[in-house]
Amino acid sequence: MAEDGIARARRLLETRPANGGAMAALGAAALAAMAAVMMAGVMVLGPGVRFDEPAVAQPLFPNG
Repeated sequence: MAEDGIARARRLLETRPANGGAMAALGAAALAAMAAVMMAGVMVLGPGVRFDEPAVAQPLFPNG
């Protein structure tokens, strides 16, 4: 009886290999490419680049 329970538990714990589709591979490649471009941008800009805060936006209609 205990052996049957152990065998059943082992069957429940086994994971079936998931079939990774083409969309998953494309998404992973896009994520890697985006990360590479962002890291390249950081390297090109360098540590001395500073983006100042934009001025306060003026309202479109001054009276309203």
